[in-house]
Amino acid sequence: MFSHEVRSSLGAIHNAAHLLRILHGETSVEDKARLLIERQVGRMTRLVDDLVELSRVRSAELPLQSARIDLRTVVMQAVETVESDMRRRNHRLSTSLSDMPLWLSGDSGRLEQVLVNLLINASKYTNDGGEISISAQQKGDKVIVRIRDSGIGIAQEVLPLVFNLFMQADQSSRRAEPGLGIGLALVKRLVEMHGGSVAAASAGLGQGSEFIVCLPA
Repeated sequence: MFSHEVRSSLGAIHNAAHLLRILHGETSVEDKARLLIERQVGRMTRLVDDLVELSRVRSAELPLQSARIDLRTVVMQAVETVESDMRRRNHRLSTSLSDMPLWLSGDSGRLEQVLVNLLINASKYTNDGGEISISAQQKGDKVIVRIRDSGIGIAQEVLPLVFNLFMQADQSSRRAEPGLGIGLALVKRLVEMHGGSVAAASAGLGQGSEFIVCLPA
């Protein structure tokens, strides 16, 4: 009920912002206000969606619609989803994919959600103008996706805890968009539902970070 009510309100706000976009003669102030509305509505929608999805996963009410998919397609769809946010912060996003199909059995929508969450997380903790990369290759019977960033990094004592629900980084760390600490917990649940695993690595604060998703080919 909560998610329905919030989504209805956010939808109305988003539609109003869209109408502003198609009006002619906008001033720079109006345009900036519209962009702010659209950006913040997008953030709020993702937060609500993550909360609802995590609740469904924990209560075993989230069935997977599994099919034979090429993970390269899922990666490109995830990249397209986050491209506008990356451009807004002048992030340099590079993609490296296998020349051969990366076949696996999975829910393409849920796997895209995993990669979008990880890319958004990388963007959130990377300063404007930083570098983010995503690669996907097959090694033996595993398909491995790596997402690296040149961001603020992760302290060694925090690394084992980053996938805990409501886990937050040190609040003294400067970051542009604080969250609820649910995105990575949801990522872990969805990857495990696919029979895979996800891990985080970092050389320490200021050294960037890397997230590695392993899925059965």
